[in-house]
Amino acid sequence: MLFRRPIKHCRNCGALVALRLPDDGDTKERAVCTQCATVNYENPLNVVGTIPLWGEPGSEKVLLCKRNIEPRYGKWTLPAGFMELNESTAQGAARETTEEAGAQFAMGPLFSVISVVRVGQVHFFYRATLLSEQFDPGYETIEARLFSEAEIPWADLAFRTVQQTLEHFFADRRAGQFQLHNLEIV
Repeated sequence: MLFRRPIKHCRNCGALVALRLPDDGDTKERAVCTQCATVNYENPLNVVGTIPLWGEPGSEKVLLCKRNIEPRYGKWTLPAGFMELNESTAQGAARETTEEAGAQFAMGPLFSVISVVRVGQVHFFYRATLLSEQFDPGYETIEARLFSEAEIPWADLAFRTVQQTLEHFFADRRAGQFQLHNLEIV
């Protein structure tokens, strides 16, 4: 089943919308305003976060946050959340890492892009190097803690995107070469 957030009212004037092909030649049905003809697009949400690493290359520990909010309260995740307007994916990932973990870090390269078609989301994870082992988690986090690969609570991870990102990170680390992963969860 595809995820769809039904738009009922025009974002421009507030009138009711109708699902139909726009007059501009678009080939997909859209929520078109019945009064002002504005096309109200439904676009995916972006989730941005980091894989914060501490330690010597090849044996780094990963910082995970235990969720203090729903969905998946009490489960472990990488620090991540929804991208805000007026920020890049990297800026959003940095903001989320600061808000959720209270970590000091240096941003690294983009590591994974995961399309979660069913819920209309795209997840972006960047590698990051922690500058300190001191964390000051925000209200969304019960606990922020470092884990070696062997210590990762795989059965208690909050989201498949986090699991897949970590699996690819550890596989790349073992191979001695990191690459950009473009994945899809259907």
